[in-house]
Amino acid sequence: MAVYPGTEFSLQQVNGTWTRQVGQCEKAGRVSASKILESKSEHGHTWTVVSPIVFTYRVIQCHNLLDVGNDTLLWGHIGDQEELKAIRRKSQPIRRFVAIDETVNHLYGLQITQYFEARNVVCRILSLPTTEENKSMELVTKVLEEVHRFGIDRRSEPIIAIGGGVCLDVVGLAASLYRRRTPYIRIPTTLLAYIDASVGAKTGVNFANGKNKIGSYIPPIATFLDRSFIQTIPRRQISNGMAEMLKMALMKHHGLFEILEKEGRKLLDSRFQSSDRTSLDDHEDDASVSTRIAIETMLEELAPNLWEDDLDRLVDFGHLISPELEMKVLPALLHGEAVNIDMSLMVYIAHQRGLLTVEEKARITKCMLGLELPVWHQECSLALVQRALGNRLKHSAGCLRMPLPTGLGCAEIFHDISDDVLCQAFQRWSDELGVRQQNINTNNAGKEFQRDDHNRR
Repeated sequence: MAVYPGTEFSLQQVNGTWTRQVGQCEKAGRVSASKILESKSEHGHTWTVVSPIVFTYRVIQCHNLLDVGNDTLLWGHIGDQEELKAIRRKSQPIRRFVAIDETVNHLYGLQITQYFEARNVVCRILSLPTTEENKSMELVTKVLEEVHRFGIDRRSEPIIAIGGGVCLDVVGLAASLYRRRTPYIRIPTTLLAYIDASVGAKTGVNFANGKNKIGSYIPPIATFLDRSFIQTIPRRQISNGMAEMLKMALMKHHGLFEILEKEGRKLLDSRFQSSDRTSLDDHEDDASVSTRIAIETMLEELAPNLWEDDLDRLVDFGHLISPELEMKVLPALLHGEAVNIDMSLMVYIAHQRGLLTVEEKARITKCMLGLELPVWHQECSLALVQRALGNRLKHSAGCLRMPLPTGLGCAEIFHDISDDVLCQAFQRWSDELGVRQQNINTNNAGKEFQRDDHNRR
């Protein structure tokens, strides 16, 4: 088919009207970064639109977010001071729609209400049962119905999501759908959400027995991070979040791995809370350093690939097998626990391929156990692993794209793995860690029984 040479048009807006311009725009007006390419063939015209999409969002670490004297919750999403002054000059009341996990609402709902009342904000708080089992379009629809009933100005009244990763995913998807995109703010209250779900662009819900099969790539306009929320979550949930932190350490940051290796148990015990002395002398303690590094390394990987145009992603480490395992045993495993089991097997695969030494493999496993994370599960069979990797091939353009550690704090992505390597690594993983994990589970069950027996007495 004959194709005639094409023409590239720039786009310029003058007095509210956009027009195509060949070459450089000379008149005064607004020039778009978008282009229109026009070409002709014997069958007709073809127009190709090139339109860059730029998102700007803020990730703000702060303290005392719910203190009535702290402006962050109300205005932290606005970076332009002139815009902020203009909004504050408006006479109409400030309004906010807040969707919050029901457990978090029980703990902080009164404080949130008092904050908005003290700031004269008209507020609607929707409490949601956000668990992995009901992470569905039904819950998204419920949020949409309540947002519509409340009525918001989608330009100036962002939806606020407060809770763990499930809550942030559900509310984020609802916001991306309402009026085709309504700005929203994420406030994570678990360590897992703090490190992972809150700082990226992905939203989603489970569908057809698959994890996050329906979703969008719409980042929040802002994420507000306050570690004080973490002090009220169970120890298991803190350990759960440390799996995502360990992921970034193994992939990118040897220093972070050493903090988790040496101080992980103390971080668990302290629930990532800094002492008063630390805040007074302006010194970063292990809780501050580890969360900051985890977020920085995560943003380094996410920011240049926000829409996952590039399917080679280091942050997929621990996420090749875990979605299949997590959904199979739901609700027995938390997300980070499933991710850690996946990472544990991948460490054995890396060792089998000669990428890790015996000592490095042992240090990683010991670190995982020190963070009170599972390293093996009886339902993670070889058949499940092979099925999950087959699905990975299908949905990753025919390449495995397997991130593997090549040391402590460095990694590469590999596109193939032989059946021999997989089977040998799986067998060694099961032989070495299976019995160990079963003994840990038995001991934990015994401790749980003793606590229950004590409580009955």
